[in-house]
Amino acid sequence: MNKKKKPFLGMPAPLGYVPGLGRGATGFTTRSDIGPARDANDPVDDRHAPPGKRTVGDQMKKNQTADDDDEDLNDTNYDEFNGYAGSLFSSGPYEKDDEEADAIYAALDKRMDERRKERREQREKEEIEKYRMERPKIQQQFSDLKRKLAEVTEEEWLSIPEVGDARNKRQRNPRYEKLTPVPDSFFAKHLQSGENHTSVDPRQTQFGGLNTPYPGGLNTPYPGGMTPGLMTPGTGELDMRKIGQARNTLMDMRLSQVSDSVSGQTVVDPKGYLTDLNSMIPTHGGDINDIKKARLLLKSVRETNPHHPPAWIASARLEEVTGKLQVARNLIMKGTEMCPKSEDVWLEAARLQPGDTAKAVVAQAVRHLPQSVRIYIRAAELETDIRAKKRVLRKALEHVPNSVRLWKAAVELEEPEDARIMLSRAVECCPTSVELWLALARLETYENARKVLNKARENIPTDRHIWITAAKLEEANGNTQMVEKIIDRAITSLRANGVEINREQWIQDAEECDKAGSVATCQAIMRAVIGIGIEEEDRKHTWMEDADSCVAHNALECARAIYAYALQVFPSKKSVWLRAAYFEKNHGTRESLEALLQRAVAHCPKAEVLWLMGAKSKWLAGDVPAARSILALAFQANPNSEEIWLAAVKLESENNEYERARRLLAKARSSAPTARVFMKSVKLEWVLGNIAAAQELCEEALKHYEDFPKLWMMKGQIEEQKELVEKAREAYNQGLKKCPHSIPLWLLLSRLEEKVGQLTRARAILEKSRLKNPKNPDLWLESVRLEYRAGLKNIANTLMAKALQECPNSGILWSEAIFLEARPQRKTKSVDALKKCEHDPHVLLAVAKLFWSERKITKAREWFHRTVKIDSDLGDAWAFFYKFELQHGTEVRTTRRGEEAL
Repeated sequence: MNKKKKPFLGMPAPLGYVPGLGRGATGFTTRSDIGPARDANDPVDDRHAPPGKRTVGDQMKKNQTADDDDEDLNDTNYDEFNGYAGSLFSSGPYEKDDEEADAIYAALDKRMDERRKERREQREKEEIEKYRMERPKIQQQFSDLKRKLAEVTEEEWLSIPEVGDARNKRQRNPRYEKLTPVPDSFFAKHLQSGENHTSVDPRQTQFGGLNTPYPGGLNTPYPGGMTPGLMTPGTGELDMRKIGQARNTLMDMRLSQVSDSVSGQTVVDPKGYLTDLNSMIPTHGGDINDIKKARLLLKSVRETNPHHPPAWIASARLEEVTGKLQVARNLIMKGTEMCPKSEDVWLEAARLQPGDTAKAVVAQAVRHLPQSVRIYIRAAELETDIRAKKRVLRKALEHVPNSVRLWKAAVELEEPEDARIMLSRAVECCPTSVELWLALARLETYENARKVLNKARENIPTDRHIWITAAKLEEANGNTQMVEKIIDRAITSLRANGVEINREQWIQDAEECDKAGSVATCQAIMRAVIGIGIEEEDRKHTWMEDADSCVAHNALECARAIYAYALQVFPSKKSVWLRAAYFEKNHGTRESLEALLQRAVAHCPKAEVLWLMGAKSKWLAGDVPAARSILALAFQANPNSEEIWLAAVKLESENNEYERARRLLAKARSSAPTARVFMKSVKLEWVLGNIAAAQELCEEALKHYEDFPKLWMMKGQIEEQKELVEKAREAYNQGLKKCPHSIPLWLLLSRLEEKVGQLTRARAILEKSRLKNPKNPDLWLESVRLEYRAGLKNIANTLMAKALQECPNSGILWSEAIFLEARPQRKTKSVDALKKCEHDPHVLLAVAKLFWSERKITKAREWFHRTVKIDSDLGDAWAFFYKFELQHGTEVRTTRRGEEAL
């Protein structure tokens, strides 16, 4: 028995043990524990309970209120920072001290919130932007595709296939109810019979249509008692005309309700009506309902305000647009009766009427408006005979003698002699019209024109054009010494009369004089106004900008005058002389350039570039002795100038005077020894075939200028020419020790190794050069081409990918990458290249060659033009362009490309 006894019997239960929990027999509550269920209106057990506590519902409300009043001080409602969720003292009275404390705390909270407001708003803004970047809207995701829709052509848009309809056949093609219109006679018969039919008798379909087996059909023997209604008297048929009239009457009633006729005033806004009509009047046969609506609105405007001219004009134009020209004419003539003092109505009537009728309308308009210039002009336009036009305009001038427009129209029809007589009268009637005075001056002789312009100045002392015309008149008659005086007097007189001298307007007038050929006048104007309103320290900058502006407007004499004035003010400024010299070189003659340069070197003898420009101008003209003399004078002013020595050497060598050049270089090496002088000396001997002398000079130069990379290059190339590979390699290596950042030296050494078949060594040299000179596109390009020449296209592509990662904006790499791709992928690669290097000439040249290879001649020519426009000094572009024109262009284009390239 003891063996079978459980070991836990008699022992205390473990902590947290609940009997029956393992098998699901947990504790539960029965109705006997909480009592029977009771309604809220049931009475409580206490018979003597006070009012308000006698039902179960009252007791529940009381208990709930007590629970709400009790503070919840449970630990779950406690926070370490904020404390309890509710107020610990909410049950206490709220006194004035509490209110003041709350106000102070609220002010503190507001102040602290303002201190952190900017940072918090900035942080929230950054969080929102970050959220938008991580989770963009669908609209933002498709924005780039929407922008590309602007590039879709009409043909591409029309070629997009239509989206298929996925609905079934019954949904796609619903069988609409078929309705057959019934004639009016059918309704009339039914109205007479007084019968109602809501369905068709099957026998009717059986016997065909509405025939019945009875002879009477739908008619009954009795006529029925119908009221007249809309029937016409004596017949039983509907009068459709009266139905239409009733509808119009109803519309008129509705429109009349809009207006208020109290005391004869109207609340209809005519402008509002006309504004609405602008969007309703169809221009190309619009909706008929819009036309009807516009017509009704215009009718309402005309009836409410019959003396409003725009209403009649708008009504006539509406009818004209809809094709009812006669109705439009009738309306506008009615408008002339209602608005006889309106110019616009009469002009509209003349426009709508045919020829003879229009003349009658204009004659009638003149009787009502004898002072209207526009009507007289319209009357002259309607006449076809010149004599009739003159007669009309002269009649108009009798009524309106002070109209400049009428005088100008009349003068244009006259011969020069008659025009001069008329203009003499015109300036008497219109003494303030500058145009008439100037026109008269142009027709008069020189002496009379001077008198006319003097009278014009007396009548109009504030107009500058009269003074400028007087100056042009003197210049045209050879009296150029008076031009300067007239312009100076003009400035003085205009200032005396209170006229502000607008510098921009005067410069514009000078440009017009330049284009008209009045050179002296334009130069005088420039000299007079160029310094007005400019601060002293801004003069040079402003005048150079003015000169560039004049050149852009093709006013070359104005620009020349500005440079001349600037050189008078700044005679020792080399930059001004240079700008003037380049201007003469591009837009002037050789003589003017040489004269300017002579003056320039006299004022700026230390400016080497001015001496060199003068010598080059003489040399290009074939005057070599003059060029030598200029350089000799330059030597005197600049005895140790490297540029002048080299220019003299170039002059002699270009003219095959090699002994002179050799002697000049020897003098230069003794008086002005520089690296460039030694380099030119080596090059001269090398070109002339004196290899030993060239090597000797190169060794001597390297003793003094061992950090000059071109000398090392020349030494290595001379050794390479003599096929001494080891000495050439040694020269390049020594040069790279002294000049590790010289890219051409690295390239020459790698090509030497490749030439002798040492591909691995050439590759190592290029890798070493890229370590010494990171992010250099030329070195990467040579590495790619090395692998490509060796036939390792995969390695070349890998290197190109690395190169584009290191130099993503290198146009020369992208242009090479395009042609490394297979033919189908080249177009895609060119698009990527244009995205990275949109304005790089090498990329543009590659795209042009790509179009050329695809036989797209027009596009290739366009891209070649873009390339040479962006970089006119890129020789490869000109060479390919010239070859392209040789194959696909005309002889004229080919010749032009060759001249442009040179």
